[in-house]
Amino acid sequence: MTTVTSLPHSLSESTRELIPKSKVLVVGAGGIGCEVLKNLALSGFEDIEIIDLDTIDVSNLNRQFLFRKEHVGKPKAAVARESILSYNPNIKIKAYHDSITSQDYGVNFFKRFILVLNALDNRGARNHVNRMCLAADVPLIESGTSGYSGQVELIKKGVTQCYECQPKAPQKTFPGCTIRNTPSEPVHCIVWAKHLFNQLFGEEDPDQDVSPDTEDPEAKVNGEHSVTETGNIKRTSTRQWAQEIKYDPAQLFDKFFKTDIEYLLKMENLWKNRKAPVPLSWKEYASYEGDNNEEENSVRTTDMQVWTMSKCAKVFSDTVSILKEELSGKSFLVWDKDDKPAMDFITACANIRAHIFSIPTKSRFAIKSIAGNIIPAIATANAMIAGLVVLHAFRVIIQEFEKCPSIYLRKKSIHSKFVLASDKQISKANPTCYVCSPKPFVNVFVNVEVMTVKEFETEVLKKHLNMVAPDAVLDGKGMVVISSEEGETEANDNKKLNEIGIVDGSILKCDDFLQNYELTVAINHYEAKNKEDPSFKVVANPEDLKAKEPLNAVESETKNGVEAKDVDSDDDLMIMDDDQEDPPEEDPQEGSSKRRKLNPPEDEVDEDLCIIES
Repeated sequence: MTTVTSLPHSLSESTRELIPKSKVLVVGAGGIGCEVLKNLALSGFEDIEIIDLDTIDVSNLNRQFLFRKEHVGKPKAAVARESILSYNPNIKIKAYHDSITSQDYGVNFFKRFILVLNALDNRGARNHVNRMCLAADVPLIESGTSGYSGQVELIKKGVTQCYECQPKAPQKTFPGCTIRNTPSEPVHCIVWAKHLFNQLFGEEDPDQDVSPDTEDPEAKVNGEHSVTETGNIKRTSTRQWAQEIKYDPAQLFDKFFKTDIEYLLKMENLWKNRKAPVPLSWKEYASYEGDNNEEENSVRTTDMQVWTMSKCAKVFSDTVSILKEELSGKSFLVWDKDDKPAMDFITACANIRAHIFSIPTKSRFAIKSIAGNIIPAIATANAMIAGLVVLHAFRVIIQEFEKCPSIYLRKKSIHSKFVLASDKQISKANPTCYVCSPKPFVNVFVNVEVMTVKEFETEVLKKHLNMVAPDAVLDGKGMVVISSEEGETEANDNKKLNEIGIVDGSILKCDDFLQNYELTVAINHYEAKNKEDPSFKVVANPEDLKAKEPLNAVESETKNGVEAKDVDSDDDLMIMDDDQEDPPEEDPQEGSSKRRKLNPPEDEVDEDLCIIES
């Protein structure tokens, strides 16, 4: 056991006096979080609080050194606290096994700390902590790594730019017809499997329909369907149909891997220059017997080996039954890469579909890495970034903010032999930022005759503008159109915006009580001319309104996401598991497909994942 008896001698006397008195919050106990906690404890910080929602997984053990095999399944925050106390039993450390976005952690909670250290794995939580620290006027040190790269950045209200001052790259997307009709890479099958999970057990989304896409331009002859109308699949709710057949695995299997594939084969145009898929039936693979020479549940057999089709069929059947029971009494399930039945379901479905389309199948471990957007984690990078985080912390507690420029870790420097480089000075706030500017304001271009109030709340306010529990009042009329109070404005949910008086030129005063955040939204009526155009557009910078083309002809890369060849990063910084392959290249056949975008694997990443800005 190591016990700290004195503070680092290289620090100034004023810093050495303040460190034991400084109360700090660490958000995240993953790869970087473990290193940061260790550094804080060994540097003399005596009042630390740690919050993390996750539990410990076997895949964490190769780099999150505060955890051991016996800790698997336990809360990260609690185990991290116990481990840190072994480094320094004299400190006060409190752990929360909870989400930082919970309403239990409002502005007053953040005001208790002199400093907040982010070690998060997703953009949504980062956005939230950024806003909470701005509202509480508490310095935030943001950090993250991606393989051999990393970044440390100070965020201080009125001094530096905030986390949302600069736009982040959109998540990688794929054309819907590629996912439904013509997959050519493992990632396409994995995205399809995740969509199937949501259709059967998760929150249903029409854009994630897994049935063959009859609107695929390649499937048409002279503009008409290449199959007769009587042959078209009847579009019904997958969830409703599954419930009607009581989630019978045989019928589900035949529907998705036989009937739908046979229907695709009728679209003859699709297979002129591609290898046609081969339908599979339940009877072919219904009988499965495990290998008697090794344990069925061993890590090597379950995670590292590529499953046979017979095993995939067996796992498909088993997980359907398990997930059906878990769904009982709930509206929907949320897919989690660390939930075994859910991950097994994705692995089985993705591999069966890959086999059908002559695509290489993958191990459960490899599929988890792709489905969870996991980038291989480098323990050394985590340690270096965590060290820089605490060096920044020393300067922050004595309010030397100007001495905390952003620092970048790179595998190879272009201009020198050094792997660490920093900005010459701190980055100033973006004057048009809709989060930290004095009077946050955005223009929202939306079809007020089509979008419903609920869609506006979910897609615009929550997903795009990152609010957690928004309220919206129609300026001039004082009418509350969206309320965070349950049931208060439920009657408005399915009404079109213009039906409740939100028209071109309307002004909405929006606020999020939890984030202590207010925003003025100007509504502009906008009609998409074709399917490629986005359903809405948010413009914060007035200069962006001076477009070279009308908004109805938005350039392709600014629509529903970047092209499939762009980097697939959940955030600016991300970290990953070791044996991840290089990101798949763009399907050369996608260029002629319908450019409707569908989300790839959800923005879930392994514990260390963060975002890194080049």
